[in-house]
This record gives sequence, C-alpha cells and structure tokens, in this order.
Amino acid sequence: MRRIPGLVIYIKNDQDRLRAGTCLRLLIKRAIAETLRREHRSLNTEISITLTDDDKIRELNRRYRRKDSPTDVLSFPMNEAGILGDIVISLERAAEQALHGGHSLGRETAFLTVHSVLHLLGYDHETSGEERREMFTRQEEIMNILKLKLKKGII
Repeated sequence: MRRIPGLVIYIKNDQDRLRAGTCLRLLIKRAIAETLRREHRSLNTEISITLTDDDKIRELNRRYRRKDSPTDVLSFPMNEAGILGDIVISLERAAEQALHGGHSLGRETAFLTVHSVLHLLGYDHETSGEERREMFTRQEEIMNILKLKLKKGII
C-alpha cells in the first residue's frame, strides 16, 4: 500500500499469542483509509491501533466501560484537532470470532477496524435501531470496497 499523505497510523503489538505481521498491518491501514474516504473525512489525521489479548482488553473494558469481560474492540475518540482517536483490538478474540465465522483473522481484524473507526467518527449502534442499521450498512459497504464482503446475517 502506498503512503497516504496526511494520514498517520500508529500500530502497536501488545500481545504475543498471535502473529501480527506486515500483511495484517497493511490490511488495518487499508481499512482505516477506506473508511475515512467513504465517510468523506479528511485524511489529515492520526489514529493509533493497539493489538492486544483478552486479558489486557478485559482490564480496559472494566476500567473504562465498567464491564468485567473481554471484548473484541474498544474505541477511544479524541477531542483534539488532527487526532481521530485510539483503537484497541483483541487479536485473541478476533481469532476466535474468525474461526466461528469461517473466515480469516485478517478479515475479522479489518472488520473490527472499520467498526471502530466508524465509532470514532460518531456512529453508535447502541443508541437506536435506525443508527444501528445505518452503521451496519456503512460497515458492509466498506467491507465490500475492501473486497472482504460480510456474510449475510453475521455482524
């Protein structure tokens, strides 16, 4: 993937259970760039991604959402000019979901990235049925652009 002027993406691998190689990192970057393009958002921004495991994301979920369980992804929007926010993905959880969904870890990680970037942009599927439909429609469109089409009925 060629460098995208103005878009700075930091990726930190904070786990040692699964390989987070170049292909996965490039797919994450592609998912971020396509989501921003599809949403007509400026690429003059920075975003950070932390790849972690279930234990670490459980602690973050407990601390910030008061939910004492691991989750697949957390989004932390920033209110600073030029900084979209932070995303934390449990690769351990993503691998499990990929196995159950019958697709690759890369596809699942790209999906979680798109989902989380949409949250950083203000989408919230927990607010109302209409917002849920809008967010999930956008996710599906972006995944289709990435040629990682979602299976019907799988969110």
